[in-house]
Amino acid sequence: MKIDIINLNGEKVKEYKLNKDIFGIEVNEDAVKKMIKLQRDSLRQGTHKAKTRAEVRGGGRKPWRQKGTGNARQGSIRAPHFRTGGVVFAKTPRDYTFKINKKERVLALKSALTIKAKDIKLVDSLNLSSLKTKDGLNLLSNLKLEGKVLFVSYDDAENLYMATRNLSNVGVIMADEINVYDFINADVIVMDEPSIKYIEEVLK
Repeated sequence: MKIDIINLNGEKVKEYKLNKDIFGIEVNEDAVKKMIKLQRDSLRQGTHKAKTRAEVRGGGRKPWRQKGTGNARQGSIRAPHFRTGGVVFAKTPRDYTFKINKKERVLALKSALTIKAKDIKLVDSLNLSSLKTKDGLNLLSNLKLEGKVLFVSYDDAENLYMATRNLSNVGVIMADEINVYDFINADVIVMDEPSIKYIEEVLK
């Protein structure tokens, strides 16, 4: 599969041939789904907490005598059916993270790259001369980018990051930070040439 390399003005510079062992494999959807779940779950704080009937304050005394009142028998006013009572099966703090093996991680990333191969745009460089948001908007216009855009840069992309950080539909990551969720979540992926060479070198 060949892809055009363009400059920041949207003009074709040359062609690049993608590695079919990385961008053309048989997609493993289970690995992709598991990797996305891992990434999303790792963001959860897991600090949720509710008190059970053993933890709420009060309720040490039987609210009324066992017989003769006409009420149903009760042992504590902190039972779950009482207002301010404990919570049934109350949530407790927990860690949502889990692990998957390295081969499955690599398979998931290659599958994501294969899925999004048609949405990849290659540019010769992502070095912007200015960090103004106006220049970031001009870049999107010149490259005809719409929807959620993910920029992947090999070099320090400080100007690119600063020029696009106020744009809600644009993300910028380094080549060594690529991940399944960001790729699948993006509508368009813009990489510079050194980035795609680095990815192919690492995943070969």
